Amino acid sequence: MARRIEEKEYCAMSGSDDTEGKKSKPGSGRRGARRNLRERVKTARGRKLSSTLWLQRQLNDPYVLKAKDQGYRSRAAFKLIELDDKYHFLKKGGRIVDLGAAPGGWTQVSVARTDAEDGKGKVIGIDLQEVDTIPGSELYVLDFMENDADLKVKEWLGGEADVVLSDMAASSTGHKQTDHLRIMALAEAGALFAHDVLIEGGAYCAKVLQGGAEQDLLTLLKRDFTTVRHVKPAASRADSSEMYVLATGFKGRPEDEEKTADNE
Repeated sequence: MARRIEEKEYCAMSGSDDTEGKKSKPGSGRRGARRNLRERVKTARGRKLSSTLWLQRQLNDPYVLKAKDQGYRSRAAFKLIELDDKYHFLKKGGRIVDLGAAPGGWTQVSVARTDAEDGKGKVIGIDLQEVDTIPGSELYVLDFMENDADLKVKEWLGGEADVVLSDMAASSTGHKQTDHLRIMALAEAGALFAHDVLIEGGAYCAKVLQGGAEQDLLTLLKRDFTTVRHVKPAASRADSSEMYVLATGFKGRPEDEEKTADNE
């Protein structure tokens, strides 16, 4: 039985905190009725046990196999697919910015959902490293936290963005608390960038981790968006603390309204 998407929603207008969906337990058959066929990896000389276990998990991960079969560059593509299937924030003709785009799975999904390859939408992928060409997208090497990065992105898009995406994760240090803080810092930086480039009514979707240090991010998002949800798509591994924050209904930039008033 597939796990359903888990959601925790924060409505900025009402301050409500609703939870829908719970983990469903995998189905179990009769013991011995069928062998559980799994790929096993022999421990190669010089390879750490942790590396062997990771490789074995990859070989037996159905999303890894699906990504390979369907031409996606990463299993993470299915996380975005599941999120958009439920919330429909990637619209045909939309202008999308994918932060930390490498290796390109989320950019591929964005191109398909917006019909960007047919010229109807516009998808920009930015990363600190070069990303191999993805038809229907424009890929740039850029640090989105540098000065004027927002101006460059809006110039490339030809206007403001409808959606800003971030599946970024800092390199693991092996220290759980440090890794958590670093990922949350990236999510907050992405939210500030989204504030600068989104069109009114736009959306921001970013990877976060469960477990504290989230209040600053939630405060920021509730200020800028009508609705904020925490969602765990089925494609996220059950044993991972990874979740996604989805903020929709961008309220606009007060500073833009002030500029408009000054010009009148």
